[in-house]
Amino acid sequence: MATNPPKGPGRVGAVKNRDQVHNPKNVRWTKRGEQRLFIDQKADVKPFKGVRKINK
Repeated sequence: MATNPPKGPGRVGAVKNRDQVHNPKNVRWTKRGEQRLFIDQKADVKPFKGVRKINK
Protein backbone atom coordinates (compact mmCIF):
# COMPACT_ATOMS: atom_id res chain seq x y z
CA MET A 1 0.00 0.00 0.00
CA ALA A 2 1.28 3.48 -0.84
CA THR A 3 2.21 6.01 1.81
CA ASN A 4 1.89 9.78 1.88
CA PRO A 5 5.07 11.79 1.30
CA PRO A 6 6.65 13.54 4.27
CA LYS A 7 5.33 16.98 5.16
CA GLY A 8 7.62 19.93 4.66
CA PRO A 9 8.82 22.45 2.10
CA GLY A 10 9.44 19.83 -0.62
CA ARG A 11 12.43 20.43 -2.88
CA VAL A 12 15.05 22.80 -1.49
CA GLY A 13 17.21 24.46 -4.15
CA ALA A 14 17.38 24.03 -7.90
CA VAL A 15 17.29 20.76 -9.86
CA LYS A 16 20.91 19.76 -10.55
CA ASN A 17 22.30 19.47 -14.08
CA ARG A 18 19.27 21.13 -15.65
CA ASP A 19 18.51 24.63 -16.82
CA GLN A 20 15.85 26.43 -18.80
CA VAL A 21 16.05 28.85 -21.69
CA HIS A 22 13.45 31.34 -22.87
CA ASN A 23 12.32 31.09 -26.49
CA PRO A 24 11.32 34.60 -27.61
CA LYS A 25 9.53 33.38 -30.75
CA ASN A 26 6.78 31.46 -28.98
CA VAL A 27 7.32 33.06 -25.51
CA ARG A 28 7.78 29.69 -23.77
CA TRP A 29 10.42 28.19 -21.49
CA THR A 30 12.28 25.05 -22.58
CA LYS A 31 14.06 22.73 -20.13
CA ARG A 32 17.50 21.29 -21.01
CA GLY A 33 19.21 18.24 -19.50
CA GLU A 34 22.81 17.24 -18.79
CA GLN A 35 23.92 16.86 -22.42
CA ARG A 36 22.13 20.14 -23.35
CA LEU A 37 19.35 18.22 -25.08
CA PHE A 38 15.88 19.71 -24.82
CA ILE A 39 13.67 17.75 -22.44
CA ASP A 40 10.37 19.61 -22.08
CA GLN A 41 8.59 22.82 -23.00
CA LYS A 42 6.04 24.66 -20.90
CA ALA A 43 2.48 24.95 -22.20
CA ASP A 44 2.04 28.40 -20.63
CA VAL A 45 4.38 31.42 -20.44
CA LYS A 46 5.49 30.90 -16.82
CA PRO A 47 8.97 29.38 -16.18
CA PHE A 48 9.57 25.96 -14.63
CA LYS A 49 9.76 25.94 -10.83
CA GLY A 50 13.08 24.99 -9.27
CA VAL A 51 15.08 24.96 -12.51
CA ARG A 52 17.94 27.42 -13.15
CA LYS A 53 17.24 30.15 -15.73
CA ILE A 54 19.89 30.90 -18.36
CA ASN A 55 18.40 34.05 -19.95
CA LYS A 56 15.29 36.10 -19.32
